[in-house]
Amino acid sequence: MSQFALLGKRRFAPFFWTQALGAFNDSAFRNAMVMLAAFQMGLPERQVSLYTNLAPALFILPYFLFSATAGQLAEKFEKTRIIRYVKLFEIAAMLLAAWGFHTHHLVLLLIVLFMMGVHSTVFGPIKYAILPQALKPTELVGGNGMVEMGTQLAILVGMIVGNALMLLAGVGPLASAALTIAVALAGYSTSRAIPPAPATAPELKFNWNPVTETARVLGITRSDRAVFNAVLGISWFWFFGTVLVAQLPIYTKFNLGGDGSVSTLVLTLFSLGTGVGSLLCEKMSGKRVEIGLVPLGAFGLTAFGIDLYFARPGAAVLQGLDWLAFLHAAGSWRIVLDLTAIGVFAGFYVVPLFAFVQARAPREKLSRIIAGNNIINALLIVMASMFGLLLSRLGMSAAEIFAVDAVLNVVVAAYIFSLVPEFLMRFITWVLVNTLYRVRADGVQHIPEEGATLLVCNHVSFMDPLLLMANLRRPARFVMYYRIFNIPLLRFVFRTARAIPIAGYKEDPAVLQQAYDAIDEALADGEVVCIFPEGGLTGDGQIATFRPGVEKILARRPVPVVPMALRGLWGSVWSRRDSMLRRARLPRRFRARVELVVDAPLAPQQVSAAMLEVRVRELRGDLA
Repeated sequence: MSQFALLGKRRFAPFFWTQALGAFNDSAFRNAMVMLAAFQMGLPERQVSLYTNLAPALFILPYFLFSATAGQLAEKFEKTRIIRYVKLFEIAAMLLAAWGFHTHHLVLLLIVLFMMGVHSTVFGPIKYAILPQALKPTELVGGNGMVEMGTQLAILVGMIVGNALMLLAGVGPLASAALTIAVALAGYSTSRAIPPAPATAPELKFNWNPVTETARVLGITRSDRAVFNAVLGISWFWFFGTVLVAQLPIYTKFNLGGDGSVSTLVLTLFSLGTGVGSLLCEKMSGKRVEIGLVPLGAFGLTAFGIDLYFARPGAAVLQGLDWLAFLHAAGSWRIVLDLTAIGVFAGFYVVPLFAFVQARAPREKLSRIIAGNNIINALLIVMASMFGLLLSRLGMSAAEIFAVDAVLNVVVAAYIFSLVPEFLMRFITWVLVNTLYRVRADGVQHIPEEGATLLVCNHVSFMDPLLLMANLRRPARFVMYYRIFNIPLLRFVFRTARAIPIAGYKEDPAVLQQAYDAIDEALADGEVVCIFPEGGLTGDGQIATFRPGVEKILARRPVPVVPMALRGLWGSVWSRRDSMLRRARLPRRFRARVELVVDAPLAPQQVSAAMLEVRVRELRGDLA
């Protein structure tokens, strides 16, 4: 099912339109207010600058003040009811804004801007915490991509419409007021159709002290290292994007020689690119939470950010170009490509991170973790604004700041990936598997979402663990022959994936016993363990006799067993027949079509090695 089919589902569509309308109204109101101050009131430049710089600070201040409280609300109470209260609050804010537009009362409009910041602060933890409740695991990446795409397009359209309406001669304030009120009413109307989303922690003791609760929320966010580093990655994305977007107006005017229409084009390219990248995540990840896309996104942000600098490092020869003249100017399409590609790779970067946090964080703490994420985001946005201002004061041009931002992205990404090697490991796995094979997975939903599980699979190639790793939704501990575990190029991947090396009893009984102990410990911790009961790679493409090790594992720790079968691997890259370790020529079946078939779980009491062998043979089609 395509991710766009979610727009036809009641469990997703009303929420999607509610959040998109809210993002539109935020953008439309803010830009209308800036246009009012800058063009309609005849204020001096210094005063206009004060209001335009104060506006972002007032909008982001509630994230520091109320995010922790918002996280508690989202977990203690039913989420849909809170959304409706938030939408009613938005209607009240837009009614105040209408009076502010009519009277040109900028102080009142700044108060409304603060109120809209409160609106977004309370809605934020619900926005991402509600998705795992409404969507199936296979829909999580696609749903996040749709939300990110919808948000980007809503912000873009809101900016364009907000600017245009306020500049309408004679009726700008009235038109802006009517639009924002109508959109707020529409948002409340769509929120009425959102299905109930029960509280995930109704017993939570509410803490009204924002200081102590903020400290507690940040502590919860830091409690899981992988989740916290994903949060840091998301916050870094906001830092990178804030520095980039803040320089675009100056870059457009001086480096591109463009007018306001070129500024709109530049923002449109970035927003559309982000939307496209967000939507592509589902297809590229195979509907799984694939954090291997994050390093790819980081690489693209840096590569195209640096190229954006080299594309136009100095001032434009011609000034005052409209968007059409700019597109016809020499070198412009390279800039168009860079801006769009930065958006696309931004989507690859941020969507898997959000999906990872939603999938990995405990459901009863997710809203507070999202709240902690929002606090850190707000902090890095403020730091990004100060950073960009500092570089400008040091005399750097907008293009030079782009280059600094891109290079800094390499440093931060390397730091995050060094803290959590799983990101880089998944990237290597994703690249290898998608380069060497074309994989179709069937039945992966049979693997339990929680609790200890033992997976058994036939063993065809040296790449089997990587191939399975790339297609299973839950992280799995793979038991593999220690010589394969120590292959130089793949050792980093296997160690990072916490694979368990094993040897035969005659070969190394100590390693064998250590493997059994590690398997039992992993299952005791509720993890997924995958074994290849044949005890080695197939030598002729057929399934060998299953050894009794599986029975020893289950006798020690009875857990559900999930049979799996790999089809189409024999004779492909890294299978024994065409192993590049054995032949000094390219294998015959590069990019082989491979299938992974997963069966329903079996109770440990009914399992034996012989019975599992028969079942895996059936799954592979040997007994059809």
